[in-house]
Amino acid sequence: MILTDTHTHLYSEAFDDDRDEMINRAIDQGVERFFIPAIDSAYTERMLNLEADYPEHVFLMMGLHPTHVKENYKEEIRHVEEMLEKHTFYAVGEIGVDLYWDKSFLKEQQEAFGRQIELAKKHKLPIVIHCRDAFDEVFEVLEAHKDDNLYGIFHCFTGTLEQAHKAISYNMKLGIGGVVTFKNGKIDKFLNQIDLKHIVLETDAPYLAPTPYRGKRNESAYVMNVAEKLVDVYGLSLEEIVEQTTLNSKEVFGV
Repeated sequence: MILTDTHTHLYSEAFDDDRDEMINRAIDQGVERFFIPAIDSAYTERMLNLEADYPEHVFLMMGLHPTHVKENYKEEIRHVEEMLEKHTFYAVGEIGVDLYWDKSFLKEQQEAFGRQIELAKKHKLPIVIHCRDAFDEVFEVLEAHKDDNLYGIFHCFTGTLEQAHKAISYNMKLGIGGVVTFKNGKIDKFLNQIDLKHIVLETDAPYLAPTPYRGKRNESAYVMNVAEKLVDVYGLSLEEIVEQTTLNSKEVFGV
């Protein structure tokens, strides 16, 4: 069984003391594919080093995270453009809108989101969306850019059944992580109404650790806990969940 973690920040400072051990724990668990979202230019070198250390397992994205859209966002978008021209990436992400911490850069966040969608289309890449307290604002941008070349993953999906169907209508898979294991996570109540072909697994490590690790540092090995929860949700075998979600990830990322 080959598990795929479609969203993990393996370069995070949270792993500086035991990165290799943590990655090898995941590989021993059968997690052989790690897709790595970008945050901003400050992390690019760490990401490239990670890829150099684990070329068989690590697949990088490039993008500007919405919480890092500040006064200098145009400069950061230029960095994204330049990197996409000179290095192989498998998605533009994570990009989107986050109104949880700060609403003052909404206009800039939406502009950066739209610009990066265009870059993804130019390079024939999927997008990986970050959305927090901003479903309407994200859907507004997706609607403006909707066409056959728009596709990707709605990372850390925590919305309603209606919002799930809407995300899928924009050619998005739903990234399902630790939240599905939470007692108050809610998405486990309706997820079985979404065909498994629309689902990919993720951890968002080091954030959002699944039960029974909730509140602790998340790591990629715990994507197995997410897969096991989906066994309950869908009433399928672990092998079926793993096979289909990895197949879905290959459909999105092309690898």
